[in-house]
Amino acid sequence: MVHLLLRRNWIGRIRLALTLAGLPFTVCSSGVGPAISCTPSYPFRATKTITSTSTSCCKLYTTSVRTMPSSATLHVKSRCPQYPGSKIKRLPVPDDKVDWSQKWPQYNPVNHTDPAVLKKPVWADAEIGVFSPKFNTVDAGVDRTGFEGTYKVENGKPLNPHGRTGVTGRGLLGRWGPNHAADPIVTRWKVDAKGAKILHSVSKRPILQFVAIKRKDCGEWAIPGGMVDPGEQVSLTLQREFSEEALNSLSVVPAERAKIHERINKLFKSPGFQVYKGYVDDPRNTDNAWMETVAVNFHDESGNSVSELPLQAGDDAGQVKWVDVDSSFALYASHSHFLELVAKERKAHW
Repeated sequence: MVHLLLRRNWIGRIRLALTLAGLPFTVCSSGVGPAISCTPSYPFRATKTITSTSTSCCKLYTTSVRTMPSSATLHVKSRCPQYPGSKIKRLPVPDDKVDWSQKWPQYNPVNHTDPAVLKKPVWADAEIGVFSPKFNTVDAGVDRTGFEGTYKVENGKPLNPHGRTGVTGRGLLGRWGPNHAADPIVTRWKVDAKGAKILHSVSKRPILQFVAIKRKDCGEWAIPGGMVDPGEQVSLTLQREFSEEALNSLSVVPAERAKIHERINKLFKSPGFQVYKGYVDDPRNTDNAWMETVAVNFHDESGNSVSELPLQAGDDAGQVKWVDVDSSFALYASHSHFLELVAKERKAHW
C-alpha cells in the first residue's frame, strides 16, 4: 500500500510539473485488470484542457500543446502496453512521437508476427522478402488500398497512417497494410404487445434494438462482423457475416438455410445507412498492419424481416441477442460510437 501511494504521488508530481511547463506527456499503467482487454476507447486530439482517456490496459493524458496536425487523431488502443494474445510488450510511444513526421532516431520497436500468421493460412500474406506485394492498389485480388487515402511505404513495408504503435510486423493480422472488415448493424424498433413503438422514459424517443454478439475472444458484446475476403464485395461480406455469426446459418439444414437467406436478402437489399468507413483503433494494429472497416446499418422498419428469425450464435460468438440501443451499454472497440450515429440518424433514444 505504501509503495502504491508513493508511486501515485511520484506520477502526480511529474504530471503537474509537465502540465505547468506546457509539455505533452503520457502515463501508461497496466492497472489491476486483465492484461488483454477489448474495452472500448476512441481516438482523441489534444485539447485546451487536460483530458484523460482510459482503457483497462493504459491511461493516456494530453496537455494543451497540440502535438499533431488538427486533421490527425491519436490512436489509443493501438498503443496499449501488451499486445493481445501474447506476452509481447510494446515500446511505449508518447503522444508527441506518434506521428511519423516527428523525428525519433532512437525508435526501436519490437517486431512481432503471431506464429499462426507465419504458418501462412489462406487469409495471410507471406513475409516481406519472400514476396513483394503492390500497396495502395488491388494486388492479385487483394484490396490493399486504404479507406483514408494513400499510405506511405518505407523499405518495402507499409506504414500505419495514424502513426507509431510500438510494434512492427503484423501481429495477429494477416495482411501487410490495411486489413478490411465489414460490420453490419441490424436494428428494429422496440414495440409493445400491440406493435406500438416504446418510448424511453427520460428522452421520450423511440427505442431501437440491435443484434449483438458476445465475442469469445474477450467476452465483450459487439456488432457481428468479420473480414472481407479477397475479391468479395463488402455488401456480400455484411450479409455473410451476419448470417454466420448471428443466425449460425452454416449449421442448419438446407431447407432452414433457404428460409434464412430469403429473409436476409430482403433486409440487405434495402438501402443501408453507411455509418462509418475508415481506420479502426484496434489493439491488434502494428506499424505495418492495421484494421479498417465499413459499418452499415440495415433497419427492419416493419419488424417482419429478420426480427422473426430465431437468433443463434455462430462459431465466433458465445451468445447473440437483441439489445436496446443505449449509451450505458458497453461495447467492443468503437461499436458504441457507431450505434450513437445510428440512433441520431433514426431519431431514436441514445
